[in-house]
Amino acid sequence: MTTIGITGHIRLRPPTPRLVLAELVRLLSAQPAPHGVTCLAEGSDRLFAEALQACGGTFDVVLPVPADLPDPESDRELRSLLASARDVTRVAEPGPPEASYEIASSIVVERCDLLIAVWDGTSAGVRGGTAETVAWARAMDKPVQVVWPAGARRGVTVAPVPVG
Repeated sequence: MTTIGITGHIRLRPPTPRLVLAELVRLLSAQPAPHGVTCLAEGSDRLFAEALQACGGTFDVVLPVPADLPDPESDRELRSLLASARDVTRVAEPGPPEASYEIASSIVVERCDLLIAVWDGTSAGVRGGTAETVAWARAMDKPVQVVWPAGARRGVTVAPVPVG
């Protein structure tokens, strides 16, 4: 069984979520019994989980749980997706929230055989973000499938956090 990981933009402008979901369903339906690994971040990660469910697939979760932020499970949509997960690994890294996101993203890369990146190709981003996660996968010689359908657009982003 091939394990497919996901990384991607969180903020997507309409009609991007619909376009991305359709492309993910198309890609995943070509796999027999697709299995994924995701951080279940808003946006691309949750669309990936939805696409897996639509294709009869399963998924594991690597959930970043930054100490300084509210419990992520207070989000009703996230709770529902966690209940559907085959396995959940919680990552609580000391330091700024980005540290937990960075570790969780690196675990997704380690656990997958193929990484799907819902990505517009921009290199600017935050620690553990899409560009950095794609770079890790490529450095580990993992195949990366970029998904950015025609007409896709990102939403408003937050200021990048310096990497390093």
